[in-house]
Amino acid sequence: MSTDPAIVWHDLECGGYRVDLALWRELAAGVNGPVLDVGAGTGRVAIELARGGTPVIALDHDAVLLAECARRAQGLPVETVLGDARALAIDAPMLELCLVPMQTMQLLDRDGRTSFLQAARQRIGAGGLLACALIDEVQPFDESVSVLPAADELQLADVTYSSQPTAVRALDDGVVLERRREIHGAREHSVEEDVTYLYGVTPRELERAGRAAGFRPERSRPVSATAQHVSATVVMLRG
Repeated sequence: MSTDPAIVWHDLECGGYRVDLALWRELAAGVNGPVLDVGAGTGRVAIELARGGTPVIALDHDAVLLAECARRAQGLPVETVLGDARALAIDAPMLELCLVPMQTMQLLDRDGRTSFLQAARQRIGAGGLLACALIDEVQPFDESVSVLPAADELQLADVTYSSQPTAVRALDDGVVLERRREIHGAREHSVEEDVTYLYGVTPRELERAGRAAGFRPERSRPVSATAQHVSATVVMLRG
């Protein structure tokens, strides 16, 4: 496994999430042509689908994570594309399926979501599907609570990487997720604070925005909570 900090933190905080994979496999079954995975990172979803024989276009704006995805996907039908989800500048035929897992959609503000939906409608053929995961309501907390959620930890050689959730703060237009990242080793010790902002958007709001972009909303699909992750709703938009 790479010891590049960007890759380690991404894998530690996102790579172990697997409860949604069954849904993505189900949606990809029988699709002709490649599936687009938006916000692919190091390939959590893309590689899972490719191992089942589904060709995947893995799109991400982070060159380091995407290079690791390409390395891990060697020998599998995965094409990596460095680019902005708001433009979807990919060289591919019309898509039957586009997936936006985890909280990727909520990293985009209202204008960004509008741009993405319009670009996706141009890329998804008639009858094709855009499936976007949104986290459900989260319970705010901070370090004043007696017990924080368990830290995610990873041991690589003699170095321990620890990512400790320290706060979830609800704002008027979104949620702030705060983590303390620590590296412990015989010759190194570092601590940094990581802050992720997720824009607030409900399934109904996303469905309305999808309809404005030319999609037809269908019944959404639930993704169960785990000990480390809240539940999610996958909004289904048909082209």
